[in-house]
Amino acid sequence: MSTLYLCHPASLDHRTPLGHPERPDRIRVVERALEHERFAALLREQAPAAAPETVALAHPLAYVEALAEASPRDGLVAIDSDTVLSPGTYEAALRGAGAAALAVDEVMGGRVANAFCAMRPPGHHAERAQAMGFCFFNNAAIAARQAQARHGAERVAIVDWDVHHGNGTQDIFWADPTVLYCSSHEMPLYPGTGRPSERGEHGTIVNVALAAGDGGDIFREAFETAILPRIDAFAPDLIVISAGFDAHWRDPLANLNLTEADFAWATRQLMVIANRRCAGRIVSLLEGGYDLEGLAKSAAAHVDALIHG
Repeated sequence: MSTLYLCHPASLDHRTPLGHPERPDRIRVVERALEHERFAALLREQAPAAAPETVALAHPLAYVEALAEASPRDGLVAIDSDTVLSPGTYEAALRGAGAAALAVDEVMGGRVANAFCAMRPPGHHAERAQAMGFCFFNNAAIAARQAQARHGAERVAIVDWDVHHGNGTQDIFWADPTVLYCSSHEMPLYPGTGRPSERGEHGTIVNVALAAGDGGDIFREAFETAILPRIDAFAPDLIVISAGFDAHWRDPLANLNLTEADFAWATRQLMVIANRRCAGRIVSLLEGGYDLEGLAKSAAAHVDALIHG
């Protein structure tokens, strides 16, 4: 079976202030990287806009409606110092959520082996009812809930290797024993959450804190000792990846020293577990990554691993 690639031009219409690191060029460089002939096997589709009810699988409907009402007809509206609404933001966010839901439908339905969604704005900082950290809707949470609500998944594992802790995903699943959330991230760093002592009400939160300067050897050891065994033991029906690439050594917003080979390695390790536990089902969602060259190379290595193993 093939790998599904979901994107949409609306992701370019989410505008941020001049100099903001979360910018449309992030999507452009990923798309250019995936034009290489080694990605000819990708099944390419456009992301649909999610219905508000789909977003409400992970967020209160009142929150979804409030963001729609706050969306400007022109100019920018600041949610906080990092997070802004532009006229195109709401559609872009709906299509990010729609990509996550469709990817789950296609993977859980057995029509594709796995999927990668290259959409923006990212999602993992969005809490249940709070936009923050460039994020509005938590696409990883929506994917997990889609698998459970529409496809009967009993357990979903979310793996987040973005350099920033996914406080939003942790918030949404803190008290949920059916979703395992595993994050590797730099500390101290925004948003200040993600201590190893934060384990959730049912011990289904796994936080691995990395230090500034850590490279691929420390990252791989953390995965092998703290994350991969927990996912394997959890025996999920689906693995969702919050695929941020800002732990790359080139990235300007953090201080880890991963390379694109480290992301490919982590992808293959998760594929081994997915093949053993859930018929290979993986849905990957773009999160951070703010150096354009590092992002392009890392996303390409990740997708190449999803296609070829």
